[in-house]
Amino acid sequence: MSFSFTLKAVAPLAVGLLAATSPARAQTPAITTVRIDATKPHQTIANFAASDAWAGQFVGNWPAAKKEAIADLLFSQEKGIGLSMWRFNIGAGSAEQGEASGIKDEWRRAESFLTPAGSYDFTRQAGQLWFLKAAQQRGVKQFLGFLNSPPVSLTATGKAYAKGGETNLPPANYAALGTYCAKVVQGVKQATGITFDYLSPINEPQWDWSDGGQEGSPFRNPEIAGVAKATAAALAAQRLPTKVLVTEAGKLDYLFTTADKPGRGDQLAAFFGDKAAPTHLGGTPQVAPIIAGHSYFTTSPAATAIATRQRLAARVAALKGISYWQSEYCILGDNAGEINGGPRDLGMKPALYLAKVVHYDLAVGNATAWQWWLAISPYDYKDGLVYINKNKTDGTYQPSKMLWALGNYSRYLRPGAVRLDAQLADSARTGQPLVSAYKSSNGKQLITVVVNDYDTPATVQLVLSGKRLGAGKSYVTSATADLQPGAAVPAGQPLQVAPRSVVTLVSELR
Repeated sequence: MSFSFTLKAVAPLAVGLLAATSPARAQTPAITTVRIDATKPHQTIANFAASDAWAGQFVGNWPAAKKEAIADLLFSQEKGIGLSMWRFNIGAGSAEQGEASGIKDEWRRAESFLTPAGSYDFTRQAGQLWFLKAAQQRGVKQFLGFLNSPPVSLTATGKAYAKGGETNLPPANYAALGTYCAKVVQGVKQATGITFDYLSPINEPQWDWSDGGQEGSPFRNPEIAGVAKATAAALAAQRLPTKVLVTEAGKLDYLFTTADKPGRGDQLAAFFGDKAAPTHLGGTPQVAPIIAGHSYFTTSPAATAIATRQRLAARVAALKGISYWQSEYCILGDNAGEINGGPRDLGMKPALYLAKVVHYDLAVGNATAWQWWLAISPYDYKDGLVYINKNKTDGTYQPSKMLWALGNYSRYLRPGAVRLDAQLADSARTGQPLVSAYKSSNGKQLITVVVNDYDTPATVQLVLSGKRLGAGKSYVTSATADLQPGAAVPAGQPLQVAPRSVVTLVSELR
């Protein structure tokens, strides 16, 4: 076991992880030995995902060759990174309001299936519906619909963002919102043949969402519970299989501490802890037994990243039957001086940073799902996997190294893969890469992901107990490779990892 759910037990591994982020040494690296125990499984992987917000509404109407190529990059397991879930933004109607919406950036407005007359029009959000189908055609089997805001006809302000930090949905409209969500699930199924597996009605409820930067609304925990129960009831009434996902917390701390948001924090306790609490959602039909949070503001420095995820993993483990999803991330802020959110960077620096965050979320936080924010970005920011110029009808696109680094996980860790115990034999030694290991869903392969954020190469020797390890094939993302085949690794031989690279080794299990 690479770490347990007690802080005392995880301390040795935390040291190893911290060592892996120390400055590189100008010396010949020693062999990094990784002890993997196939008899000690951890979490089962549910999915890797990204969102169609906000560019999907436009790019889905671009010329066929370009949008098909972008879809290949996102969803294909041969040509791209093979995402296994797609997040669909269910718009609130700010696009129809235009400049009167108060949302300054046109690209951050979104259409709504609900018309001002109160009818539903499922020819709207056509570009997004195109990507939904494109994902399915390329093998994606899981789909999630999410709301940044309730539809404008139900909000207190009549707009898709809030005022004064107050929740923008009157309690009298909870049932109406639930009905709306159920109708959207039905309508999207009729339009595309796809039924959302999950419906996420609330996004980052800790923020005030009052600046008109995008659609959004704050919510307090009792309000979230009310919305979740109303939405679950409406889905059940229509006999839809879709499950409600909560809570998409704005940062991970709010899942297990009150922090600076009284009434909006400690959400594990509020929704899945005390069964007598009025906010308790555990066992509620069609509420998924999942707590979802976003990794923003918790990734730097390494000590903070590790400690936060240790605490979260321990709290989740104490709640029987509950799993944790990391349901949104991109690179924001200055991150303790390690990296800035802007400007756009298609190279390896943000790709390696992303790969380290995925490692921490999976190997320390015990996340069963990992989901990125903007699949397609027009912005001068580190928020996209594929970048486009800001053109609504046609344009150019560029894949980033962040896309391929995420693919080192998403293409090979398919739903049903199981993380295995993996420990560095010498966890105190500096200059070692980050390593995590997984058994494939069919149990026939060991998938090992190595993140080497150093200017020197690494040599990684895997030592497996509980199974015999056969020959392996490596796949490399680096300054010169985009998830491309690397050297074959004979059984028993070490893996050679290039400087500043992410490498996935797929080995046969015997």
